[in-house]
Amino acid sequence: MNSQEILTLAEAIVGAWDWATEVSHPRPNQIDVKVTHLNELVPIVVGLRVKRLGYLCAIVGLDLGPEVNEMEVLYHFCPGDVVIGLRVRIPRQGGAVPSLSEVIPSAEVFERELHEMFGIEITGLRNTERLYLPERWPEGVYPLRKDFDPASLAAHEGGV
Repeated sequence: MNSQEILTLAEAIVGAWDWATEVSHPRPNQIDVKVTHLNELVPIVVGLRVKRLGYLCAIVGLDLGPEVNEMEVLYHFCPGDVVIGLRVRIPRQGGAVPSLSEVIPSAEVFERELHEMFGIEITGLRNTERLYLPERWPEGVYPLRKDFDPASLAAHEGGV
């Protein structure tokens, strides 16, 4: 399947949820899908997997800042030289996304990192152990949030 066929098929899959998505093409070999209804994320991912449209190469968190009060989670699938991106916006406080680990077992590592670094809850995540931060790292302190202040760590008992 060539790049154009992959893009056309990916757009057809997300087009089935046209009321739940907004689709754009930021580059010739990329499709960017804003998933506007969180409950449609897993079915769209299943659709991509069934049609064998690439592998999950990354899950990335973006803190849009305290003033926006939202976070964005990006899921990147890569079939060949094509990038299929799924974007989901969630509230900055108490935001959660469903785990993809039942569909894609390797998603668990990305999801654990997302939780650890941004504080985004992953519903259905089986293993919530830390990956990178030390055991003594204070709860509720997320180093990749825009309002993270490294000096605040000294205020916690014994530092990190």
